[in-house]
Amino acid sequence: MKKFSEIIFIGLLVIAGIIFVTSIYNGLTGSGRQFAVPTYGDSIGLVEIEGVILDSEPTVKLINDYMDDHSIKAILVRINSPGGAVAPSQEIYEALKRVRNRGMVVVASMASVAASGGYYIACAADTIVANPGTTTGSIGVIMSLLDYSELLDKVGVQVNNIKSGKYKDVGDGSRKMTAAEREYLQAFLDDAYDQFVGVVADERGIEREQVLRIADGRIYTGQQASRVGLVDILGTFDDAKQITASMAGLRGEPTLVKPTRRRPTLFDMLFGGVDGLLGKLENRPFLRYQLIL
Repeated sequence: MKKFSEIIFIGLLVIAGIIFVTSIYNGLTGSGRQFAVPTYGDSIGLVEIEGVILDSEPTVKLINDYMDDHSIKAILVRINSPGGAVAPSQEIYEALKRVRNRGMVVVASMASVAASGGYYIACAADTIVANPGTTTGSIGVIMSLLDYSELLDKVGVQVNNIKSGKYKDVGDGSRKMTAAEREYLQAFLDDAYDQFVGVVADERGIEREQVLRIADGRIYTGQQASRVGLVDILGTFDDAKQITASMAGLRGEPTLVKPTRRRPTLFDMLFGGVDGLLGKLENRPFLRYQLIL
């Protein structure tokens, strides 16, 4: 009887282990793409950009899924984001641009905030729609590096870095930054800024010199942005939906398609899910197209 109980116990442990590993796998990879509204007939695919942009892969995959679905005739991008990491913002922009180059209509709808990297993504659209009170702009780049060298001195702690080159530990907060390092990082940041300015100039049809005058990191309301050429139309999300349908040649009330949210897994409950883990990386000192308030 005792041996039988041990077998049952071991079996339950194995089953629990399988469930746990599966939950972690699903939590990290998702469980396939499903749409909340079946794609019967001509539809508009909705892409939602929410919060700080740290990862592009799920969004790019969704965009590619829409591009491969013949019933999706246009993409509406709803942006409510202050921006985020440079490379993910660029990857989402490029994915939308591929859609547009294929001949599909792309419209951007700005919610409360569509700034910096959020605006970068919006530049991929044929038309940008913003509320009059939307916070947008913030065209620029930022890198935040902590300097805790004085604190270490006070507590008597020293950090010894053994490095292969003079710039290998640039940005190390355990010591003061040198003038040469600051100049090096400024050039690094300026290159990313130049890329941003180039995208705005090309996509919005604005002379580069004019973009430079408005791309100093300042924010604009949607109404102000429309005056300087950063936004095409002032309107709501519903307006943007109707504009998208009209541009795509869809008749009647347009069907909006978006992916369903998967149910929380054991991994989500234990560790807060992938979004929670990524959120903890928000303050890492990477290069950012991000509005800081």
